[in-house]
Parts: sequence; C-alpha cells; structure tokens
Amino acid sequence: MFAVTTNDVPGYRITKVLGEVMGLTVRSANFGQNFTAGFRSLAGGEMPEYTKVIYESRFEVMQRMWAEAQQRGGNAVVAMRFDSGSIGSFTEFCAYGTAVVVEPIEPA
Repeated sequence: MFAVTTNDVPGYRITKVLGEVMGLTVRSANFGQNFTAGFRSLAGGEMPEYTKVIYESRFEVMQRMWAEAQQRGGNAVVAMRFDSGSIGSFTEFCAYGTAVVVEPIEPA
C-alpha cells in the first residue's frame, strides 16, 4: 500500500476514489517522561522523551488511516497529511488523506 503526500502515484493510475480516511489519537506523556523532560528543558536542546511520544503517535495514526483505507477496499492513500493540536495538557495527532485504488500503468 502506498501513502503519498502527492495527488497521484507516479507509474500508477487512480481507478477509483474511495473518499477521505483518517487515523486519530490523543496522547500525553507519562509522569516519568514529564519529570525527566522538565529537568532536561533547563539546559535546552532536544527532549527525547517527547520525541518518542510524537514518533509513536505518528506511527499509530498512520496505521489507523491505512486500516480504514484497506477496509474501504483501497490500496493507496493520496494527498496524505499530518495534523496536531492540543486539548488541555493532551496532544491530538491525526493522519488523513484520500483512499484510492491504483493500478500500474503499462509501459508503452
């Protein structure tokens, strides 16, 4: 299955558009991550505790988006995007795009 940010997949033809699909999660860092990151923030730089939460969240929403696309009969997602926002002390992550069916273009 393809997930691309472009509106098409090079070398493939879109034969069916199945509609918008998305994956969503709301996350928070645990107490240990917040505690460690709080100390680390005093010195500045990257906070790997939060980076890990974000990577895991993006992976989770991608999996949920792909599952919805497959459930609808798609084998690709085009125009895929990520979005995030905050709800109080929680962070919402979303992956969305358009589920489609693609087939390889025969060489001329």
